[in-house]
Amino acid sequence: MCDILVVDDDPTFSGLIKTVLEFEGYKVIVEPNPDLVLSKASQFKPVLLLMDVYSERGDTLEVLRDVRAVKSFDDTAIVMTSGMDRAADCLGAGADAFILKPFRPDELIELIADTLSGKEGDS
Repeated sequence: MCDILVVDDDPTFSGLIKTVLEFEGYKVIVEPNPDLVLSKASQFKPVLLLMDVYSERGDTLEVLRDVRAVKSFDDTAIVMTSGMDRAADCLGAGADAFILKPFRPDELIELIADTLSGKEGDS
């Protein structure tokens, strides 16, 4: 089991995020291919999915909707990120939170903590 599945096709960004989150005590898996999110999430059962809105394969909002359509992921928190303000689109598609790039590590850590505590309150 991992705590967080990071989905981003930028290896520099995802590597940095992985390092920051591991420093905070999270177990992190990085998947650059959004087409593999459902299988990776089924395999590792993360409590939170951190996914970039854009990838080389295009917009990942459909992947977000696919994850939300699977009952076993109802309790999985999803935070979307992008360099463009797509908060309304992401929240409308089922994300729990959105963070605009660039962001400081402490902003991400606080958002993740708030999102996870909100999901625990929903259970």
